[in-house]
Amino acid sequence: MTQTKIIPIFPLDLVLFPRQELPLRIFEPRYKQLVDDCMLGDGQFGVCLIDPNNSISGWNAPKSIGTIAKITKCKDVELDGMQLHIETIGRNKFKINKIISPSLVRPSNYDPYTVDGHQSISELHEKLGTKEKMYIRAEIESIPEIDDNVPLDKWEELVKMWKNKIVRQALPQIVEPHALDQVLEKYYLTTDMPSIDYIYSLSALGAKDPNELQPILEANNIDDLIQKVKELLKVK
Repeated sequence: MTQTKIIPIFPLDLVLFPRQELPLRIFEPRYKQLVDDCMLGDGQFGVCLIDPNNSISGWNAPKSIGTIAKITKCKDVELDGMQLHIETIGRNKFKINKIISPSLVRPSNYDPYTVDGHQSISELHEKLGTKEKMYIRAEIESIPEIDDNVPLDKWEELVKMWKNKIVRQALPQIVEPHALDQVLEKYYLTTDMPSIDYIYSLSALGAKDPNELQPILEANNIDDLIQKVKELLKVK
């Protein structure tokens, strides 16, 4: 029987891959509550790409496949405690089975970037009860890691496709081959022993939009993963 658990969910305009580092600045009251709860627990929450076609109680809804983020560091940015800076690292992928809606419906005039916006949410939260959760939660199940080896010839093919895409996108500007090699070296992607992490990093370098990375996160075996990266890197 598949094991499930309930975790906080943080919808973001990005895709987090396993073992990838993700720093975040937290300023909304609902996500400060999320971080506080995580710090009192196991320090974990789910990161999902925002689903633009859906909403939950007026808030951004998450895609159904995401990655667990583990908080490794948390500190106040300001003395007033209005902002937090957290450092996280991606762990395993998961699938959402059931969404648990937040206690608050998003006010029509809510502005998350203003003090008034924060105050209005805090006041609503106090009326509901401060133990109520302002953030989205979900019942999730873990997705097994892709642990197959990456064939070197497949990796070299993907690197070649990435270089070709960058060169074509830069036209009429000329990109020298050594400049692309320097980028690969900068991101530690020069290797004779590629792993899944190398493919994730190369994909991030080749994507213009986080929605292009979601299919790669959702790949469930090495052949599917390589094929989806090829589609991403294909010159269109």
